[in-house]
This record gives sequence, structure tokens and C-alpha cells, in this order.
Amino acid sequence: MPPEKPRDYEVGYGKPPRHTRFKKGQSGNGRGRPSGSKNLATLFTEALNETVSVVENGRRRKITKREAVIAQLVNKSAGADLRAIKILFDVQQAIETRSGPDAAGATGSSADLGQSDQAIIDRYLRKLNSRGTNG
Repeated sequence: MPPEKPRDYEVGYGKPPRHTRFKKGQSGNGRGRPSGSKNLATLFTEALNETVSVVENGRRRKITKREAVIAQLVNKSAGADLRAIKILFDVQQAIETRSGPDAAGATGSSADLGQSDQAIIDRYLRKLNSRGTNG
């Protein structure tokens, strides 16, 4: 082994040899994620915010894909599509949960419903459940 050259600096814990240290202006992970690349959440948001042309009531209108998805979900729910109804209720519940207790009162909770309203909802849910088990 060749003898080590004398150094004018100390080498040890937290003080690596100068020739192995990062160069000025150079990152530790040179082949890491390229600058300007987007993560999944950004790509998802951008895709939902793209506009599409739709025809509503004989008129052409531009809306975002996000709006189109929600409109289709609501329309399928109105057509008694059980899967769409379940998804719609889950989304509505998540929105109410996220917005807090103040907003839940504004949208109407089951405690605010009258007996006749609650009876109608119960009848409708029984009807949906009977269809789901038979079909």
C-alpha cells in the first residue's frame, strides 16, 4: 500500500475527504426526479380540469371533465342505477364530513327531516335493497 499523502485538513466523522465531497452547485442525487416533472395528484387534477364540449338542451357548451363526470353520475343515479346511487351517497357523505358540522346543518341532516320525509326515504331504501338482492 502506498503511503498516504499528508493532508492539510482533518478527515473523520462528518468530514469526508475533499475529493469525495459534493461539488459546488451539484445535487446529491444527480439522476433524481427531473425538474418540471409532475406527480400523480397534479396530473389527475390537470386531467379533470380539461374542458370538453357537450350539447345540453340543444346548445353546445364547454365544461370541465370534472363537471361532466359529476353530471353523468347524478343522471345515472336519477335513472335508478344502484351503483351510481351508492357512489353519489358516498361522495356526498365525504363532502359533508370534510366540510364540518356547520355545513351539515345547512345541507340538512336526517335529524332535521320530518317524519313523512324520513318515511319516504326509508321506503325508497327498502325498495332499492329489495331490487339489489333480487337482481
